Amino acid sequence: MALLLGFLLLLLELCGNTLSLGSRSSTEGTEVLELELPATNYETKDSYKAGPIGGLFQIVHIFLRVVQPNDFPEDILRKILQKKFDLSTDYEKIIYYEIGVIICAVLGLLFVILMPLVGFCFGLCRCCNKCGGEMHQRQKKNGPFLRKCFAVSLLVISIFISIGIIYGFVANHHLRAQIEKTRKLADSNFRDLRTLLNAAPAEISYILSQYTTTKEKAFSDLDNVKSLLGGGIHEQLRPKVIPALDDIKAMAEAIKETKEALLNVNNTLKELKKSSAQLNTSLSDVKRDLEQSLNDPMCSAPPVATTCNNIRTSLSQLDDNTNMDQLPSLDKPIDKINDILQTNLSSLVQQGYKSFNDIPEMVENQTTDIISDVKSTLNSIGSDIESIGEQIPIQDQLSNFMGYINDTETYIRRSLPTLEEYDSYRWLGGLVVCCLLTLVVIFYYLGLLCGMCGYDRNATPTRRGCVSNTGGIFLMVGAGVSFLICWILMTIVVLTFVVGANVEKLLCEPYQNRKLFQVLDTPYLLNENWKHYLSGMVFNKPDINLTFEQVYSDCKENKGIYGTLKLENSYNISEHLNIQEHAGNISNDFQNMKVNIDNIVLLDEAGRKNLMDFSFSGIDAINYNIYLAELSKAPTKANLLSFADDLEVKANHLPHGSLKQSLKNNAQTIRTIHRSEVIPLEQSMSSVYQSIKELQQKSSGLGMKVTNTLSSLDSAQDFLTTHISSVIVEESQKYGNTIVGYFERYLQWVKISITEKIAACKPVATALDSAVDVFLCSYVIDPMNLFWFGIGKATVFLLPALIFAVKLAKYYRRMDSEDVYEE
Repeated sequence: MALLLGFLLLLLELCGNTLSLGSRSSTEGTEVLELELPATNYETKDSYKAGPIGGLFQIVHIFLRVVQPNDFPEDILRKILQKKFDLSTDYEKIIYYEIGVIICAVLGLLFVILMPLVGFCFGLCRCCNKCGGEMHQRQKKNGPFLRKCFAVSLLVISIFISIGIIYGFVANHHLRAQIEKTRKLADSNFRDLRTLLNAAPAEISYILSQYTTTKEKAFSDLDNVKSLLGGGIHEQLRPKVIPALDDIKAMAEAIKETKEALLNVNNTLKELKKSSAQLNTSLSDVKRDLEQSLNDPMCSAPPVATTCNNIRTSLSQLDDNTNMDQLPSLDKPIDKINDILQTNLSSLVQQGYKSFNDIPEMVENQTTDIISDVKSTLNSIGSDIESIGEQIPIQDQLSNFMGYINDTETYIRRSLPTLEEYDSYRWLGGLVVCCLLTLVVIFYYLGLLCGMCGYDRNATPTRRGCVSNTGGIFLMVGAGVSFLICWILMTIVVLTFVVGANVEKLLCEPYQNRKLFQVLDTPYLLNENWKHYLSGMVFNKPDINLTFEQVYSDCKENKGIYGTLKLENSYNISEHLNIQEHAGNISNDFQNMKVNIDNIVLLDEAGRKNLMDFSFSGIDAINYNIYLAELSKAPTKANLLSFADDLEVKANHLPHGSLKQSLKNNAQTIRTIHRSEVIPLEQSMSSVYQSIKELQQKSSGLGMKVTNTLSSLDSAQDFLTTHISSVIVEESQKYGNTIVGYFERYLQWVKISITEKIAACKPVATALDSAVDVFLCSYVIDPMNLFWFGIGKATVFLLPALIFAVKLAKYYRRMDSEDVYEE
């Protein structure tokens, strides 16, 4: 407890010194993203387990709860600490609490007093041939039964005595083994305390040094103002501006595509007109040749005349089916498109893109001075924090407490050899006690063994064998030794029982359930002028609710010493980690930021006029239907292949001659025309048909498309004009809040670290547990209680064992006389 109070007072002194220096600066740093104190590792375990022997300790605890079931006498302890305890008036309370221990102690003392007297009287009685001292055994009918009962009873009792002796040996050895571990336990605790003291200034330095990390992150964001602030403004405007520019860009591409489509259609139409005229000429030539062939005299004679007439009638099918010349030219719309393309709308759109995408760079250029001012402010904060870290005299103050630890460790190291020496004497004494009991029980076991093995039921009492007689002698020796040592053993048992039971019930149990702390926390207990003693010692302010139980519990949970001792009552960390002044300056800088980007023009008047001219170019007014209707016709009225086949069939029915051959030649010519002129013409017409169809779809609603594009452009331009200021203010606030937020989070981390993590006092609670719960209660009291429990049980069972041994010896020993029956 002294170690704990010394450590608490040291931390208070440190905080007081820091308080005197704290007024030099009102700010420290903040957390940057992931900040965490380096973990501190300690050697000493925060819990102790006795191992397999713990079950035996629990048996003793149960026995003590039966003997001493009363609650912890808090009122009596309070009176003793207040020096108000009067034995003459309060003895009844002590007797009531200690009644179980008193009864057991009185019974033990009676045993100590009576057993020597009984042994003395028993010895005198036997010397006078009384009390079984006469070497004569009367024959009884139930003699064999009694012998067996005495033997079994003595065997069972000897086993119980043996168990008690084993408890004693185990406890004696365990106590010595634990005392040997005391040096290691003390060393590990002192190392942990040194680690704690050494880690505290290192942790403070680490926390202060993390301001550099925070500042570097802030500087990085300030250097990236182009992408962070400018990019933020750009992204806010992007959903409204970019679609409008994309529409204009698409319209510029549409103008170019429309021109290309018109040129393609117009040129193809010209080719079609030429091809159609060529086809018409070819068909006319064939038709003329056929008419000349049909003027052959053979056509006037039947039945050839009928065939010739049929052929002459079908010649009308060889006419051209289209009239391409009636289709108007597209030269005028193309000329208008060429006039429109004199203005490079795509270039104007790219200027709009560039003007909009230059926003981040404009922001960077216009915020250079503000960024420089903010950096200067952050550097000044860093200088203040560095000066605080340099002037806190942590090492000087810790050296005082380190000296106290060194002195305590020196004292313990100097005392441990004496403790170990005395423990060796204790261990030797305990070993002697256990060996004496072992000697007695060995006599009993040898007596039983020899008696049962050497007993002859047919032998008379005066003729019993040597082995049986030796067994009886062993039993009587065991009984005699029992009388000699049992009172000494019981004296040891009573003394260790009274000490061990009271330490267990008055110190160990209340320490483990923390009732001892609750008593110490009683208002006005340790000082009648102080309500809370601990806060009176630490702060000289006894009204602060600082209790031993709360400090111990917080240290067990490894909380920082600041929150554990409620040092905010002496040194308010919140007041000394105040960033209001600097944060306010930074926030004002960002709030007063003037960024002028209201001169963005997405599309100038030339571009607007270009779009309007395109909408009035008349492309959507072209009568595409007449083109589609003409191009959907077949080039010829009849299928030339079918016509040629039919002509050749008819020719085959004619007699051989010039007419037949002429008709076949014309049929072949028609096939050639179809292959070389009709098929290419059909393909060209189909292609132009699709092109005109697509052109019709593109030009459909052209005026509405241009109107919608201009409307979207006007909306985006109006949004830039009316809302860009609010967007700049909003993004500037976000950007400023991000920078300030680094330091706010850093300060929050510093506050949490100082109040909850720095100088986490778990080693102090562990050291207290090691001294009380581990060393005193687990290392010493538990084995000592197990020792008296085992030896006491064995000693108590010596009394019935003695009686049964004396009774049983009569049946094993060789008698001097016996009952004789004459016939």
